[in-house]
Amino acid sequence: MDFEDNELYRDITGFAHDTPTWVQHAAEAWTEGGLLLFGALFVAAWWRARRGSTTAFAIAVLAPVATAVAYVCSELLKSGFTEERPCRAVAGAVPSLAECPPTGDWSFPSNHATIAGAAAVALALVRRTIIWLTAPLALLMAFSRVFVGVHYPHDVAAGLLLGAVVAAVAVRLGRRPVTRLAGAMRASSAPLVRWLTGPGAAAAPTTPCTAHRGR
Repeated sequence: MDFEDNELYRDITGFAHDTPTWVQHAAEAWTEGGLLLFGALFVAAWWRARRGSTTAFAIAVLAPVATAVAYVCSELLKSGFTEERPCRAVAGAVPSLAECPPTGDWSFPSNHATIAGAAAVALALVRRTIIWLTAPLALLMAFSRVFVGVHYPHDVAAGLLLGAVVAAVAVRLGRRPVTRLAGAMRASSAPLVRWLTGPGAAAAPTTPCTAHRGR
């Protein structure tokens, strides 16, 4: 497995060196810029959920929290596995496009891929159809970490899986208590709290027909 993974790493990084310079620069920028994009999607999900149901708002709030939990899990695993970065460990590989992280900043699993996998799933739990956007973004983020030479393929595969699982579990476990908290906050008299949580879903207008049926 290690040999095949090393060969795949060499193939991908070799291909990266053969791509145009603008592609290489774009890949380097995306490895960090992608995190900012996911952050912007979290903000957009929160803003949209302010006018949604209390449960929908709770899931939107939980999405970045679940992603942060996944990141912590990734860091704990890194400390346990202490795998050296391929940009130092793989013999015969071309130099990495990105600066090789220092020794002690371990390789397995990939934090970037973990965050991307967690964000993709968490945002999809807020709004199911957005998975068509977040899943490709997460895969591109994971691939870019190998492309620029700072991770093995197995690092990013494990990161995506770890992030997706942790995010799904965290949202599931936190949904009920956070929904109750969000309901209490929406009933608050404090203007800032009410602005943060939003007005919630607008009540359906009552028509004469519906009023008559209610009687």
